[in-house]
Amino acid sequence: MKITQHAARILVGLTFIFSGFVKGIDPWGSAYKFSDYFTAMHLDWLQWAAFPLGILLSFAEFAIGVALLFNVFLRFFSWLALLFMIFFTGLTLWIAVKNPVTDCGCFGDALVISNWETFYKNLVLIVLTLIIFFYRKNIKGLPAKKMGFGLSLLAVAVYAGFVIYSYKHLPVFDFRPYKVGVNIPDAMSIPEDAPHAEYENIFYYKNKNTGETEQFTEENYPWQDTVNWEFDDMESILLQEGYEPPIHDFRIETPEGENIIDFFLHDENYVFILIAYDLKKTSTRPQEKINTLANWATEQGLSFICLTSSLPDEWEAYTKTHNVPYEFFNCDEITLKTIVRSNPGLMVLKNGTIVAKYHYNDFPTPEKFQQEFINK
Repeated sequence: MKITQHAARILVGLTFIFSGFVKGIDPWGSAYKFSDYFTAMHLDWLQWAAFPLGILLSFAEFAIGVALLFNVFLRFFSWLALLFMIFFTGLTLWIAVKNPVTDCGCFGDALVISNWETFYKNLVLIVLTLIIFFYRKNIKGLPAKKMGFGLSLLAVAVYAGFVIYSYKHLPVFDFRPYKVGVNIPDAMSIPEDAPHAEYENIFYYKNKNTGETEQFTEENYPWQDTVNWEFDDMESILLQEGYEPPIHDFRIETPEGENIIDFFLHDENYVFILIAYDLKKTSTRPQEKINTLANWATEQGLSFICLTSSLPDEWEAYTKTHNVPYEFFNCDEITLKTIVRSNPGLMVLKNGTIVAKYHYNDFPTPEKFQQEFINK
């Protein structure tokens, strides 16, 4: 029985640590997920709390996981783990049934699983947590008390360092489709042998004689019998999902709505793409540095543009206020938030491949960029 108790403690501890870590090193990603939940639940008045709740949830998971793994204050943390699992098992059941968001975000972008898979995962974890809870007074050793306490403090300190660094710069590990090294055209392509989505079409026709509406399939719907039947409605039911490329929603649109993404993806020179998903919220502190880099890029014959989800009249106002030397184009806000966790952020392409990404605290000077990429 002791083996089962320790196995449960270690498995639950590692799961909590992994969940807390991958969300902690992407603090803005966690905030965006909370924001999605608040929108789906019509709790827009709580949007201000998205970021602190994202940080708090990640830290709580990591701390519980560390305490369980290193067997520290087990009586207290077993209570927290149980309460945590009871709440989130109920929440994930509601999410699986109602499907307000397509991805619960329990493992950030590191491991994306369906809402039902998340619920089943929680059922397993709550059973293991109950084992820990009921035997919390008897689980001793492995590791020794002093060693466990020291390892816990070290783990939390290292974790805090990763979180702070990821907040001030970019996530230490990038699990998103737009990571450095990815070729965007390749990531947007669909293989010829990729499975296609399969649907079942249900037709509803109204009987002109009885006035009743009946349901038909593609094999027997009375489309030719216009004397007795009148088309009323059609429903398509997804039977099997098709292949979806990692990048499927990236567009660079002019104010007229024309998608000119190919012009930049197939440029053999360096292409600088400034990402500012909302000009009203973007930091203006690095603007002088951005303008300097943009002017240098233009002098070198390199493209420098800004992608935003803000409206064209906001582009014009921002350009005049900050003496901006580059053009603005439109892109979906969610896509921009996915590309880089910084507002503004910078992505550099060459032949469609992402060669660099920068937080606004780390924007390079022309000299530094030349040294890193051109003169090496």
